[in-house]
Amino acid sequence: MKKILFTFMLLSFSIISACTDKEESVPNKPQEEQQPNEPNKSQDEEHESHENQQEPNKTNTGNTVASNTQAGALKNIKDQLQTDLPIILPKGLPITKGTFLSATTKAETNQVEVLFFESKEVLPINDKKLKNSQTATVIARLVVKQYQNPKEANEQISYQNFSQNGGQKVDLGYNINGYQDAGAGSLWTGWNEGRWALATHTRTENPEAGLKLAKQAVQFLETHMLPIPKQNGFARLDVYKSGNIIVWQDEKLVYTLDSIKEPLKALEIATGFYH
Repeated sequence: MKKILFTFMLLSFSIISACTDKEESVPNKPQEEQQPNEPNKSQDEEHESHENQQEPNKTNTGNTVASNTQAGALKNIKDQLQTDLPIILPKGLPITKGTFLSATTKAETNQVEVLFFESKEVLPINDKKLKNSQTATVIARLVVKQYQNPKEANEQISYQNFSQNGGQKVDLGYNINGYQDAGAGSLWTGWNEGRWALATHTRTENPEAGLKLAKQAVQFLETHMLPIPKQNGFARLDVYKSGNIIVWQDEKLVYTLDSIKEPLKALEIATGFYH
């Protein structure tokens, strides 16, 4: 009888001990299953989310913040140039309604270049999308170069006093006379306003177009001011929308505007530099 009782107690103790061991091992099983999966999944999701947040900035590294206003865009352009040259940017540029102003910039010790764009979306300065003609269109190019002294700078300006050069005299309106000169298939109509020399270009087979453009320019400048040059300025306006260029001096600096198709728009952009 004692032997049977001892055997029963031993069996009960073994069962209780086995149950206890099983209960103690239960909490560890989910941890072993979770460790290889759950933390890694969370880290992957966090890494993927971080990459998505950074993605828009990959093409804009080093760029200024984009602005949907011209004033903001022009400030960003000036900041991006990071130049010691005392350059002046325009107060604004004529852009198509519904587009936004942006630009690409280059800066060297004695020269800066700004390529102005109008874009279909708000883009930072120097954004890669500006190189896509489907996204952005060039408005104008501005180059400002510093010379050793004002005399050297003045030599870069093709200034002429047209009244002293001869040519056929024509009335441009507003008490301004122009002087026409033809040669090599081209017809020029030149005139002076203050320190500026201006000339329109057409072909000899289309003489009226040059005179018409000159009269339109004179009329426009009755209500708009070109920047005051120190010492002189020159504007070449082309009937055929090629070779429009406006150049003026500011002491040792020479400003050049080109890459503008419409001649009257070139004048309008130049007047934006009047302060």
